[in-house]
Amino acid sequence: MNGLVALVTGGASGLGLGVVRKFIKEGAKVAIADLPKSKGNEIADELGQSAVFTPMNVTSPDDVNAALDTIRKKFNRLDVIVNAAGIACAHKIYNSNTDTSHGIKDFENVLKVNVTGTFNVTRLSVSLMYKNTPDEDGQRGVIINTASVSAFEGQMGQVAYSASSGAIVGMTLPLARDLSKIGIRVVTIAPGIFDTPLLGNLPEKVRVYLKKTVPFPDRFGDPDEYAKLAQHIVENHLLNGEVIRLDGALRMQP
Repeated sequence: MNGLVALVTGGASGLGLGVVRKFIKEGAKVAIADLPKSKGNEIADELGQSAVFTPMNVTSPDDVNAALDTIRKKFNRLDVIVNAAGIACAHKIYNSNTDTSHGIKDFENVLKVNVTGTFNVTRLSVSLMYKNTPDEDGQRGVIINTASVSAFEGQMGQVAYSASSGAIVGMTLPLARDLSKIGIRVVTIAPGIFDTPLLGNLPEKVRVYLKKTVPFPDRFGDPDEYAKLAQHIVENHLLNGEVIRLDGALRMQP
């Protein structure tokens, strides 16, 4: 990891922040990409010269290109992308108690941020990666995307989130094939239940119940554990075109 430059979306909180802290600890330099209202600036100031905050809505080509310009000026290269930005909503397709259907805007927004955002950051960033000198394996860079175990066992109320996770899983192999000729690997992590700010907003009784659904270890995942896997993916050149579950053997029930 020492000397590598990474772009981490959603880098000001949750899984993304775990990656930012881990990568910098291991000697990398990191561009923290997150919404302007996030704590990205504060975190970058705390981490010093190895970090820079780049305000970004992942669905905006202008924001992504501005972030890449910042990376060029400050670090002059890009080796790793970790797409960790994402949102969720919880709605059944039809609520018989209120006689209402799932909002189309809610569905579209989850897919726009999670799927289009991942695609947008990836498509615009690879040209900067391509400028790297290939290593002994011919590798120029690594892209790590984030899905969820909901791609495989989506629960009730997770139609939009499961659809977005499934799309990211489905993009993994064709992206890896597309980019293989220029030496860029693509791997997706599908986390289970992790202790992130989104989970922290849940009532304690819900948190206790969710912990019991994880076979072993029967606890929430820590963002540092996601970050450790991300580091291993960067360092293990044979990992490519694969989706890795990180879930303590969790299989979500309806």
